[in-house]
Amino acid sequence: MVSVINSVDTAHEDMIHDAQLDYYGTKLATCSSDRSIKLFDVSNGQQTLITHLWGHEGPVWQLTWAHPMFGNMLASCGYDRKVIIWKETNGTWGKLYEYAHHDSSVNSVSFAPHEYGLVLACGSSDGSISIISSTGDGSWDTKKISNAHTIGCNAVSWAPATAPNALYDQQNGQQQVVKRLVSGGCDFLVKIWIEDNGQWIEEQKLEGHSDWVRDVAWAPSIGLAKSVIASCSQDCRVIIWSNDGMSAQWDRKTLNKFDDVVWHVSWSTTGNILAVSGGDNKVTLWKESLEGQWVCISEVNKGQGQIGDRPNSG
Repeated sequence: MVSVINSVDTAHEDMIHDAQLDYYGTKLATCSSDRSIKLFDVSNGQQTLITHLWGHEGPVWQLTWAHPMFGNMLASCGYDRKVIIWKETNGTWGKLYEYAHHDSSVNSVSFAPHEYGLVLACGSSDGSISIISSTGDGSWDTKKISNAHTIGCNAVSWAPATAPNALYDQQNGQQQVVKRLVSGGCDFLVKIWIEDNGQWIEEQKLEGHSDWVRDVAWAPSIGLAKSVIASCSQDCRVIIWSNDGMSAQWDRKTLNKFDDVVWHVSWSTTGNILAVSGGDNKVTLWKESLEGQWVCISEVNKGQGQIGDRPNSG
């Protein structure tokens, strides 16, 4: 059963496109078509505006928090083709770095697991993906995957730093970190990218959707052999892609066919529950049964915390 524990009146002047809690769950960042970003202190049930950030010249689509080992840091992307990295210094938030080398709207930003360093992936409607890395001396290194998706890239998500079979490899002293990320685009494709000798190359092309892929999410890993990715699309479907760690083959399973476009998918911290939101104004939570079937365990409808349970629906 899901319960609404808090609602925040952001006082944005236009549609809100993203809302992200920080690592500790005490700060909330929101972004809007009003071209601004707001940060709130939401600890202990309160909602206090910390700051109001201006820097974009159009709608701000998405936000991502960096790991707290890098300080209080947030990245944003927008219709104005910009990616902005914001940082709190001595209690004041300001612009740390601005990247403006995309030719169209930047739709998605995602900080990599902290084990990879301070690294940011950005997906754009120009079809490319940018990888922005801090060099540690105040400057930034950028690489670009050109033509990652024809027509445009809508979403990017990093693979966890805990590699498949990490529990086994750790015992045998074989652990090695390989950077991977997944992307979804207007070409109906989900693609997996791997860094090889400093260059990003396409490792897998996953075909299964019949319309634009709107979001992708790589599930957190606890070190077992299996890798899992969720993708959602304007074809009203959510697909679960899984790899057993033994081969290059990714198996495809449709989680559900919804009644409307599916905009977002998001995993729980342990990677066993998937939240799905879409054009039907519902958020549903899904879990894999012991038989390998994905079942809806809870549903939150549009409105003030109208909560319904659907333990046996699928």
